[in-house]
Amino acid sequence: MVARLVIAAPSSGSGKTTVATGLMAAFARSGLAVSPHKVGPDYIDPGYHSLATGRPGRNLDAYMCGPELVAPLFAHGARGCDLAVVEGVMGLYDGASGLGELASTAQVSKLLRAPVVLVVDASSQSRSVAALVHGFASWDPEVRIGGVILNKVGSDRHEALLREALGESGVPVLGALRRAPQVDTPSRHLGLVPVAERRADAVDAVAAMGEQVREGCDLPALLALARSAPALGVEAWEPGFGFPHPAPSRKPPADGSSASGRWARGSAPDPAPQTPEGLDFAAEATTQGQQNQGRRPLVAVAGGPAFTFSYAENTELLTAAGAEVVTFDPLRDEELPPGTGGLVIGGGFPEVYAAELSANEPLRKAVAELARSGAPVAAECAGLLYLARSLDGQPMCGVLDADARMSGRLTLGYREAVAIGDNSLAAAGTRLRGHEFHRTVIEPGAGADPAWGIVHPERRVEGFVQKGVHASYLHTHWAARPEVARRFTEGCAR
Repeated sequence: MVARLVIAAPSSGSGKTTVATGLMAAFARSGLAVSPHKVGPDYIDPGYHSLATGRPGRNLDAYMCGPELVAPLFAHGARGCDLAVVEGVMGLYDGASGLGELASTAQVSKLLRAPVVLVVDASSQSRSVAALVHGFASWDPEVRIGGVILNKVGSDRHEALLREALGESGVPVLGALRRAPQVDTPSRHLGLVPVAERRADAVDAVAAMGEQVREGCDLPALLALARSAPALGVEAWEPGFGFPHPAPSRKPPADGSSASGRWARGSAPDPAPQTPEGLDFAAEATTQGQQNQGRRPLVAVAGGPAFTFSYAENTELLTAAGAEVVTFDPLRDEELPPGTGGLVIGGGFPEVYAAELSANEPLRKAVAELARSGAPVAAECAGLLYLARSLDGQPMCGVLDADARMSGRLTLGYREAVAIGDNSLAAAGTRLRGHEFHRTVIEPGAGADPAWGIVHPERRVEGFVQKGVHASYLHTHWAARPEVARRFTEGCAR
């Protein structure tokens, strides 16, 4: 089984992303094949992980996919790698609100039987760090904290005081990192700026993180700790069960750059990952799947700087279901890929690029025409805004009779939803868990035929269904419901 580490912290803002990304970059530079993972639904950190490792950044979310899928999804992503580094979410023991440890970093570490490295912001403490670490190490005896990395250390003297205090804790210090402005990454209203929007700067930042970790951490000790993880004893998740075998697609470039050519065939939105080559998608094809093999429906997936949010497994499921996945950039491509039978527009930051998206009138018209034809169109969050009549006063595709705008209010959290009626993604009554994360509002918030009935944490209707269009704020991970990809692909083939 692959060696593995979980990088956690007492709270957000402690430096998990810097340390996790730096470890990935440092170990990858040493020649190891490193598999990057992120606990929770976040799309942005995995972009930096992918840049550091040259491999798809993958999410492990026990709320959206269920605890039972965490280890199989991990094994799928880490297949063939020497080491896996898993970046945690929030504080070590923080999970889905009101649901105990569900979706917490602690739960994922237990599901993976992985040692935890605790990243502690030591900038305003000395001896107290030992009490903090002792508390975290003793809170749950099933969580194995195998070491500490001290972050934002002020001086050699400060480091000596911290190490002396921790010497009595029984938890070894595996690194000490000084404050380093060069590894800072810019943020805005939803967190870090995605890699696709600052590629050259992001490459430099990731390289700086790797160098800082290489200099400040005991890499041999960290690797030994990772290799101490016991065998998982689970079978890797496969996107192809019950689906026809997909044609192989190219691996993403190691530098995270987009594929060459006008449209990137067989790829997910830049910089999200693509289906790795050489995977054995086991299963017998269904009758529909056998028919689709002769005429693979083309699914266009929005990418580029404005649409960077996508889960790797969603695209892999589409490919396994028989689709040919082609990426296009709504900022620069003036038409959809030839032969487009369906459209997926995921999350991102259209509000940042509203003027540029609006200026691409030929593509807006092409999207509207495809939607009017009844072809399947799946739009999540940013995609919902792009299909609206307007965004912050800028004309969008006009598929939906609704207007969107920026808001000062952050909408954030897990949701449990049920499909109210049959649509291009799900049959009526299908239950699915997802995540909302935005600072925009759309008016009205739901159409005559809503996309979802939200049943937790509050009851309301949300989103739009019209003809083949399914548009909603809800981000979903299709590994939890593989039939979503099958249903969508079959609709594209009609």
